[in-house]
Amino acid sequence: MARTLTEALTIPALLFLGLLFCFPMAFHEPQPNHAKIVIADPAVERKVDTALRRQHPGGFEVAAVAGAREARQAVLDRGAVAGYATRGGHAVLYVAGANGASLEQVLTKGFTQLAAHDHQRLTVTDVAPTVSKDGLGTTLVYFGIAWNVPGYILATTLLRAVTFNRRKKLMTIAGAAALFSVVGFFVGVGLGFFPDEPSALAIAFLLTTAVATFSLGVAPFTKQFFPLVGLGLYIVLSVPSSGVAPVQLLPEFVQGLHAVMPLGNAVDALKGVLYFDDAGVLEPVLVLCAWTTAGMALLGLDAWRHHRIAVRRGPEDEQEDVPEPPVEDPSVEAPAPTALPVHRHHFGEPLPMLEGTVHDGEQQPLRHAAVTVMDAGGRQLVRTATNARGEYAVTGLPEGYISVVVSYPGRDPVVRQKLLQSGVAVRSDFTMHDRRNGVPPLAAAQRH
Repeated sequence: MARTLTEALTIPALLFLGLLFCFPMAFHEPQPNHAKIVIADPAVERKVDTALRRQHPGGFEVAAVAGAREARQAVLDRGAVAGYATRGGHAVLYVAGANGASLEQVLTKGFTQLAAHDHQRLTVTDVAPTVSKDGLGTTLVYFGIAWNVPGYILATTLLRAVTFNRRKKLMTIAGAAALFSVVGFFVGVGLGFFPDEPSALAIAFLLTTAVATFSLGVAPFTKQFFPLVGLGLYIVLSVPSSGVAPVQLLPEFVQGLHAVMPLGNAVDALKGVLYFDDAGVLEPVLVLCAWTTAGMALLGLDAWRHHRIAVRRGPEDEQEDVPEPPVEDPSVEAPAPTALPVHRHHFGEPLPMLEGTVHDGEQQPLRHAAVTVMDAGGRQLVRTATNARGEYAVTGLPEGYISVVVSYPGRDPVVRQKLLQSGVAVRSDFTMHDRRNGVPPLAAAQRH
């Protein structure tokens, strides 16, 4: 019971802790953190830098540019989140609404106070405004999530497609990613959530492909922890760092996650193609390509590993481009094969898929006879022993042919092959005779 509870609670407990700490840490009190600002006069830059260091220690990185035009262009080039220029009694703050409304509010509030201190009137100019239906500048994050999480789910469903080889699985990922990107793009444009810029299709395709390919590649190496890895990467770590709160207002650790997570990079690339004339797109696209490349490398490593195993087994087992064996993923696979206590089963308890009795030649029950269940490839699925009445029961077995081997000291082992089907309980009873000299075990097995 302790082992079962531990296995059942490990993944939910780790996800609980991840959600408990990551989301509040990112969203509870957004504050400027190393946000880059340019000032259109070196003399003004020193004064602004001093004031901002006093108000927000570590919140801003201030640099000087030649003039107001350069300050505005720095925001458009995504080299700074704001540009500030003064002339006489007037001051201008250049911001980008596409970077998020909450960041714009923080900047406007701070520079309004600064301009008032110098007896200047502040004008705020949005050089990269979002569409009217995206007033907060966060809609692209939600579309990114729609292209991100289904990529992981696609990989989990492909784990069960045992008739698909790696090439077919990758082709399926490419086709699904293309479909998701087209549908999401036309929904977004049709409902007025973002501008009609076809380059966004390529970013959406790269995001779904990167997530699905990496998930498919990492699954054979993480095995039963695959759901934890997938949900941890694509929800627990990705969503807080994606840009729901502007990246410049996030803690430094979350900003670091944003730099490497596929969702955050896809959102950055989408903002670049939709609102900043392709500025700052190359780096996030390279990150998405790196995730895809890593997934392909893991798939290649797994293929090499299976090739080595086939070589050790013999040349007759080695085939080119054969379907992969399914990954043991508890989110999509059947329960693990388990021996059950033999008694009258009550409502809600697991029912046996395979059960039977073991007797000796005089039809007396054999206690502690070893019962081993193997799959069609000879891999042991579960091992149990009979009770005082010679009974055994097993559940959680896969569909298809299995072999049941019964052994007992001093008696000939018996082997039976059975076909398991979903929802159908199979019974297999055995009679074991004393081992006789000159009678091979196989003959005994065939006799029974």
